[in-house]
Amino acid sequence: MSRGNGHTDTNLFVNEAMDQNPNIDLDHLARRESEQTEWKENVADSNDVVRTLCAFANDLSNLGGGYVVCGVREEKDEHGFPRIARVGLTAAKLKEIEGIVLTRCRELVHPAITPLIEELPSESPDRRILVFVQPATTHAHLFRTGDTGGKHYIRIGRETREARNGHLRELLVRKGAQEPWDRRACPGATVNDLSVLALRDTLVKMGMQISDADVLDFLSDQKQIHALVPPLCVKEPLTGTLRPRNFAMLLFGMEVTRFIPGAISLFSVYPGVDRASDTAERHEIAGTLLAQFQDLSRLLDLQAVERMDKTNLERPNVPKYPKRALYEALGNTVVHRDYELVDPTRITAFEDRVEFRSPGPLPIGLNFEALKAGKLGARWRNQALAWFFVRLQLAQAEGQGIPTILRFMREAGSPPPSFTADDNEVVCVLSASNGSAATV
Repeated sequence: MSRGNGHTDTNLFVNEAMDQNPNIDLDHLARRESEQTEWKENVADSNDVVRTLCAFANDLSNLGGGYVVCGVREEKDEHGFPRIARVGLTAAKLKEIEGIVLTRCRELVHPAITPLIEELPSESPDRRILVFVQPATTHAHLFRTGDTGGKHYIRIGRETREARNGHLRELLVRKGAQEPWDRRACPGATVNDLSVLALRDTLVKMGMQISDADVLDFLSDQKQIHALVPPLCVKEPLTGTLRPRNFAMLLFGMEVTRFIPGAISLFSVYPGVDRASDTAERHEIAGTLLAQFQDLSRLLDLQAVERMDKTNLERPNVPKYPKRALYEALGNTVVHRDYELVDPTRITAFEDRVEFRSPGPLPIGLNFEALKAGKLGARWRNQALAWFFVRLQLAQAEGQGIPTILRFMREAGSPPPSFTADDNEVVCVLSASNGSAATV
């Protein structure tokens, strides 16, 4: 049971088992290599915990917040792969850390923050693991220590740093503006424009065992599916009208394009290497983004045909494109585009390549050269939307999509993907395999 300090309606990783605990799966967090998680075996300085919680609340990367896990050691197994050791904390140490951290979050952080608290079993029955869960907020939080006027902290990769210069300006500008687009109320839509069946189907696919009544509870401005994702709906302050947030409309809306005109995908197939062909296929795909992803995946499967090379005795059949690379490019295109634009998502297959065109520029703070090299840190334009795609395993965890594309294209013997970006769109191009698989 989580202790939310006033956040009694928050559900964390519902039905995600971890040593009989339904809320937080530490193995899942460890596999993600996420900048959302800070591991601490021992807590010698509680201020380190508070600084990191401030960084998660400030959420410069728009990831929704993060976790500080106390009583866990990162190590490697006998094969060199990362794993976690659940060493735990004594009851006295756990209570001490919890009390100090919550007090400093309340008295030394401005505006104050109130992280959620979770206790998990360790490898020893006389010890437990303490987890602080800090959702993102709409404020820029200062942490004051000593005689200083306070500092803003942010996460850069897996490190907590003081926000300075450009990062500080960006943080202050973003926190002074309205919520990210995917979290705003969808103008004109009401809760009746959401499909209960689509919501239930999605929750079941995420492994949640729930009743019909439980599903209806989520169609509110109170109950959350996850601590880092806001409720699906928001209530207008003057009229009291319950309206779905934009990400909820994209995922579960019955008439999505009625309210979000740009939420449509065009899939075209040309038999040659350009658009000069006399004939071509054109598919106009509407509906929820989850339904669009499935339809687009099936169309992309037709492009991943195997090519025969009789001169290659070791591997005569090589896929034209690795499916995993196609799916990752598709997920990035659909999830990270700018849905405030009315332009459709465009995917075009030629004889020698597939182009993925995502409307809108790169999110603020992303470096184009780092994008091409697959070395981007996590930075999401539509964090709440992306969370569902990751949980449904339709996209890689934050910051891992581009490296996954690079790896699978390399292993398939294909040229590396190419990227272009301007103020109007981001384009990813996957070229067809040259017929020989790389040595892995």
